[in-house]
Amino acid sequence: MSDTAPKADLIDLELKTGRVVIQLRPDLAPLAAERIRTLAAEGFYDNTPFHRVIHGFMAQGGDPTGTGTSGSHLPDLKAEFTRAAKFERGTIGMARTMNPDSANSQFFIMFEPSPHLDGQYTIVGQVVEGMEHIDQIKRGAGQSGTVQDPDRIISMRPAAA
Repeated sequence: MSDTAPKADLIDLELKTGRVVIQLRPDLAPLAAERIRTLAAEGFYDNTPFHRVIHGFMAQGGDPTGTGTSGSHLPDLKAEFTRAAKFERGTIGMARTMNPDSANSQFFIMFEPSPHLDGQYTIVGQVVEGMEHIDQIKRGAGQSGTVQDPDRIISMRPAAA
């Protein structure tokens, strides 16, 4: 998949265990893809935690406060739901509140397929390299998946040209 992706659609995510390459999907979610690209270029995601991580489900990050209640300085996005793609292992979705138009900076990466999310959340990308590093992110406790002393994103930037 990444062999044919334009460089502008690739994001390098550096974790303590290694490099992850994300292919953004502007064909599915142009607003969300541009948001991730913009914030990554600003260094917004650097040192942000994976604050909610649920075994067998997903790892959520992108909140600079680590509380799951905050976002970026940019306005919330309109939902870009689709049934053209599915929430499979490695899929990246935009986190939101109960309001479908509340995605901002937070995203989640799927550990396993979750068909109940299909058509309910914006799919913004896919891990195309380094999923083994996502698998090593520290898990949270209980149903909420809140992580004590969470793993953090070292850096997240658009891929170098």
